[in-house]
Amino acid sequence: MLPVARDARTKSAELLTVRQVLDELGGISRRTFYRWRELRIAPACIRLPNGELRVRRDVLNDWLEERAEGVAS
Repeated sequence: MLPVARDARTKSAELLTVRQVLDELGGISRRTFYRWRELRIAPACIRLPNGELRVRRDVLNDWLEERAEGVAS
């Protein structure tokens, strides 16, 4: 397997913390993110055994693309 392919796969499977997701979304508040979760409009999260949430980078990227305006398909 090529190292580049492995790096790309590893990057897409990267787990982001809630803080990292907030920063990637332009610095939205934690309250806004959790409100979106309640409304089921936030990107899908993974709950770790310790209770912390993570979002896969590829899930966040797909979620953002679905919400892009003015993009030709």
